Amino acid sequence: MVLIANRAYDTLFLDRDGVINRMRSGDYVKCWAEFEFLPGVLQALARCNTLFERIYIVTNQRGVGRGVMTREDLNDIHDRMLRSIVNHGGRIDKIYSCTATSADDPCRKPNTGMAQQARMDFPQIDFSKALMVGDSQSDELFAQRVGMDCVLIGRDYSSLEALVNDSRII
Repeated sequence: MVLIANRAYDTLFLDRDGVINRMRSGDYVKCWAEFEFLPGVLQALARCNTLFERIYIVTNQRGVGRGVMTREDLNDIHDRMLRSIVNHGGRIDKIYSCTATSADDPCRKPNTGMAQQARMDFPQIDFSKALMVGDSQSDELFAQRVGMDCVLIGRDYSSLEALVNDSRII
């Protein structure tokens, strides 16, 4: 359990692009060769492994829906990403991705479908004890809609590494 500003969290939700890996401006991460972990992320995820009972990724991946990449490409990226995270002492309990192109899709953030699916898969999730780490207003709105607190990389912290190394976090 993590204590931040007198709030206890046992579940961590993470956005992918811009939080775990470098965002490709005007493009998508379409293959493993284009995937680049942000500095300190692998070490931060290893620390998260000890701090949180549950860790999930919730990521919009519109590139699949637009035909820029395939579902197999996305699965390969995620498989390799997970192996790297585990090899560095971290873990991700499950990845939820939305490949829809329409903003109306219930699973596309800021809509809450991925959070609801996570709770169906893991009924012990209590959103009031969950923290979302993202990098966009969409991530923040997603968190608000399900009753999670949210920390934004680039506004609240410079990186996931800075967040988990904050001396105020117990």
